[in-house]
Amino acid sequence: MDTTILNAANNFDPYPDENVLQSIFKQYESVIVQSIITSFGLDFLVKDRHGGDVDTIHNVRQIGIDDKMEYKNSNNAADYDSMPAYSKEIHNEYHRDKNFTQIKSDARKTYNETGQPIKDGYTGGDLHYNKSADPGSRAELDHVKSTKSIYNDRGRVLAGVDGKELANSPDNLVFTNKSLNASMGAMEIPEYIAAHPELDEKTKKNMMKHYETATKNYEAKLARAYYTSPKFASDTAKAAGKVGVQMGLRQLLGFVFTEIWFSIKEEFNRLDVHFGLDLDLGDFFTSIGNGVKNGLHNAKSKYKELFAQFAQGSIAGALSSLTTTLCNIFFTTAKNIVKVIRQSFASIVEAGKILLINPQNYPLGERMRAATKVLATGASVVLGGLVSEAVGKTPIAAIPVVGDIVVTFCGTLCTGIVSCTLLYFLDRSKIINSIVDKLNNLHTIEDDVNYFKRQAELFEQFAAELMKIDLDKFKKETAAFSSAADKISSATSEEELNNILKKELFALGIKPCWEGTHDSFDSFMRDKNARMVFE
Repeated sequence: MDTTILNAANNFDPYPDENVLQSIFKQYESVIVQSIITSFGLDFLVKDRHGGDVDTIHNVRQIGIDDKMEYKNSNNAADYDSMPAYSKEIHNEYHRDKNFTQIKSDARKTYNETGQPIKDGYTGGDLHYNKSADPGSRAELDHVKSTKSIYNDRGRVLAGVDGKELANSPDNLVFTNKSLNASMGAMEIPEYIAAHPELDEKTKKNMMKHYETATKNYEAKLARAYYTSPKFASDTAKAAGKVGVQMGLRQLLGFVFTEIWFSIKEEFNRLDVHFGLDLDLGDFFTSIGNGVKNGLHNAKSKYKELFAQFAQGSIAGALSSLTTTLCNIFFTTAKNIVKVIRQSFASIVEAGKILLINPQNYPLGERMRAATKVLATGASVVLGGLVSEAVGKTPIAAIPVVGDIVVTFCGTLCTGIVSCTLLYFLDRSKIINSIVDKLNNLHTIEDDVNYFKRQAELFEQFAAELMKIDLDKFKKETAAFSSAADKISSATSEEELNNILKKELFALGIKPCWEGTHDSFDSFMRDKNARMVFE
């Protein structure tokens, strides 16, 4: 749909004496035809996957929660599926880790040496290592984020970070009493607090403070590890390239099919004029064949336009893929949002080409109008998508086969009507035309650019004349003069300057003007009849 709308925006230019209604609907026919061809025939090329085309930490955590979510890279799925289930043995491995045992050992040693109690990070009470101490005051080291949740975290596995390293990081360890630690088990702190309303507010506050800090640091480590990894960069590049090629191919085929359709339509008109009601079925099929052949020929003759369609679609597709991947890092992008992003980028790429490259060499006002047409019709595409989504929620959409056609056509219809109306307004509005005329009369940097282009052409002509010069000799002479100028500028006294000048005259093969007629330059300068001539 987007290809057609953008083309319509560029090509719509009704004659002042043309019937307004015919003008709009003649252009609207072009919009509808290619929109329908693209929507019904080519959408299979660009399939929006729920959650984008690249695995993100956020999205893999939705697997099992969101029925539509799945791994985009089968290798990432295999990495997670090959893990053994969390068990007592794995639990013990995490608690035997050197970081965990070292922190416990250091704390016990300090306690035995000083006798100072350890502060409970959750309750604020005193903790001891005495075996005689009751469970409510006996010191134990707790994992703020539980070892089980860290081990089972799909995001951690995707990032490829060692779970024991994360679990036993100092920012994930807090001393608390044995009783509370045992009561928490493998529950996460928010879950535990919700299940134990009897906890005092101070304890809840302290527990959540440690949990939020630990979680923030944990997520930062995962994000840094994964989003800077070659794996993520490779998957992102592949996805952007794939969607870019698909979008480019989609726009190229839409362009070709439109040419075929209009050629077939011309053949039908010819048949109607020549045969009328006496049309033979063979003539009918021959006409279709000729239309297809002529359409393909017309498309081939416009290879520059074909390439432009593919290039623009590829750029828009790649940008939309990168944008949805970035969005999916923070939240799951729904399919309808992906479509809006994709269609919007198609408009932005085309408008950017008009504004920055200006291939048609429009004056400022016309360039602004052309870019506004593209953006306005791009917005109508988005509007059409929203209409399609709204119709898709009605009972009509549930009707087999027909439902999908009605949904798509309603969106196309809305897009065509709104876009054509906007195009007509931008071309016929007195206010718009007044603004365009004023902008066209403004002096812009492009005027200066065109001036310098002309200067460049003149310089090329001058350079062509220079080519007749002996360049090697010219280079040697300019180098010699440059060297002499450097020596002269570095002179610190008149005597030194005089010696430099003499040497340079000799080196350049210039005969002194006083030689043969006077003893020195001074006597030459005192002679009123002398004439300074360099040979």
